[in-house]
Amino acid sequence: MRNMNNSLRPVGIVGAGKYVPERILTNQDLEKMVDTSDEWIVSRTGIKERHIAAPEEATSDLAYHAAVQALEAAGMSGSDLDLIIVATVTPDMFFPSTACLLQDRLGAKKAAAFDLSAACSGFVYGLATAVNFLQTGMYNNALVIGADCLSRITDYSDRNTCVLFGDGAGAVVLGEVPEGRGFQAFDLGAEGAGGAHLYLEGGGSRVPASLESIEAKKHAIFMNGREVFKFAVRVMGSATERVLEKAGAAKGDVDLFIPHQANIRIIHSAMERLELPPEKVVVNVDKYANTSAASVPLALIEALEEGRIHEGDTILMVGFGGGLTWGASVLKW
Repeated sequence: MRNMNNSLRPVGIVGAGKYVPERILTNQDLEKMVDTSDEWIVSRTGIKERHIAAPEEATSDLAYHAAVQALEAAGMSGSDLDLIIVATVTPDMFFPSTACLLQDRLGAKKAAAFDLSAACSGFVYGLATAVNFLQTGMYNNALVIGADCLSRITDYSDRNTCVLFGDGAGAVVLGEVPEGRGFQAFDLGAEGAGGAHLYLEGGGSRVPASLESIEAKKHAIFMNGREVFKFAVRVMGSATERVLEKAGAAKGDVDLFIPHQANIRIIHSAMERLELPPEKVVVNVDKYANTSAASVPLALIEALEEGRIHEGDTILMVGFGGGLTWGASVLKW
């Protein structure tokens, strides 16, 4: 994608909101469920706890609470929305889309609505998609949400994966912003050959739900941790360097780095490559674990709430995940 130029109207974030379920699952809780330990989990991942959706909560519920907060922050109501994009790999159901369920619940009668599937890169993919709709003038505003209930697709007898995931949602309202502000560049990509390293096999047209597929645990996340780790370290660095170049920015211009919260060691690797001190990096993997598409927006909004984002700041956001996919963006706040 080329640098965004002056012929396109500037688009940025005009409201934001987040939601995490009340229930917290700690490492100590997991010690009672599988053969693991708090020390082992923290040393390898940085995770201390994660939020888990209540039995009656689904992805659309998490998304709704985040959306209401974002609309309120933007001074808007659902009826004002032109477009709703929900990035998720755990939709309430195959169809209608989670975005359509949300459109109805928000009273967003004039909004187009669809889901987007790019796993942990989904929020950045959603931003890039919506920004293009708004820059060209097709729509005036959009609601972009990253939301996932990974607890629904986690095998809590698998000690290698059950410690990694949590549930949550983050939402932003996009609209026109002053000249020079807003999204400056995106870098999206995929490495489909690596899809076999991170996937959920059951429930689709290839392996439809059956007694056999359930017994074989094909409806839970499979991850080749070693290969995903190598991919993540590589693309976190390369994608950030490419998107900064597209935005005409340098490493030293970054005021705040918001990486996907999957593993503290991956984040530290990216920090070293970008030569960023801790005060310029948002880390909340210890509290929420890997929430897939919700990860980047949760970190962004928490930084906002903590007063770490100021007008004119250059914000770098990067996600990576199943597909395998990656997405990076540069935003001038």
